[in-house]
Amino acid sequence: MTLLHLFDLDGTLMYGSAAPVEISRQLGLGTEIAALERAFAAREIGPHQFSVAAHALWAELTPAHVRAAFDGAPWLAGIRDVWQEIRERGDYCAVISLSPSFFVELLLEWGAHAAHGSLFPEVPFTRPVEAHGILTPEAKVTVADRLCEQFGVGRSDCVAYGDSATDAMLFEVVPVSVAVNARPHLAERATHIYEGRDLREAYQLVGAARQGVEAS
Repeated sequence: MTLLHLFDLDGTLMYGSAAPVEISRQLGLGTEIAALERAFAAREIGPHQFSVAAHALWAELTPAHVRAAFDGAPWLAGIRDVWQEIRERGDYCAVISLSPSFFVELLLEWGAHAAHGSLFPEVPFTRPVEAHGILTPEAKVTVADRLCEQFGVGRSDCVAYGDSATDAMLFEVVPVSVAVNARPHLAERATHIYEGRDLREAYQLVGAARQGVEAS
């Protein structure tokens, strides 16, 4: 049984923070991004509006800022260990996030087989954000289906890890899901719930269930 593990980034792999927050912090724009995050959480703006506003906010962004944001982010412990174990088992791991692709794709360095984010232009920006490249909660499912085809598995072979309403649609179409430090709305829909700061512990919840299936 080959599994495809699908990880959200913001609030899931990162404890209590998000890529846009960490990027904005490097530019001294914490207050501005917090207002955007609140508007998005309240559904006053959608993913495309958020991305366009963030793009404008980050007019002075450089690759050095992005790297500093990535390196200084509050990541859960054990991410690389989990992904190495997934690889050694012959399974697959991928990240699907609404955050900017230029940040999400850095997780390939840690051993993810694939990493998909909202498509932003190269940093520093010389082009606008295009609407068709911005991921939505619905698009997470579309990307997951493409990854299933790429890796030769089906939805029934997927495990999703997430923390918020943007992960709900993906949780609905896979048989196993892990709510990681999640909001109650998502936790109610998960097959496993994890609170803490170590991805190895969240992954062990799935491993224990898998061992039970293989033993039966």
